[in-house]
Amino acid sequence: MKNIKQGIIKVILKPNSTKNRIIKFDSERNAYRIEIKAPAKDNKANIELIKFLSKSLKKNVKIIKGFKGKEKLIKISIRE
Repeated sequence: MKNIKQGIIKVILKPNSTKNRIIKFDSERNAYRIEIKAPAKDNKANIELIKFLSKSLKKNVKIIKGFKGKEKLIKISIRE
């Protein structure tokens, strides 16, 4: 995932996990499977996902679709 420069990616999120990590790329669903420690309640998993990806990729990260579901579209852009 570190080779992603910018663009839109699909993510399948699993909240309430033991640690934050990227599990694998699911080629059937064309999405990255990511585990996040935070619960899905009160938008906590979304916030944790953005922090985790921003820190890992060193880029700006924004959820553009899928705020309430497990499948999300994430926009990645270069930091200014």
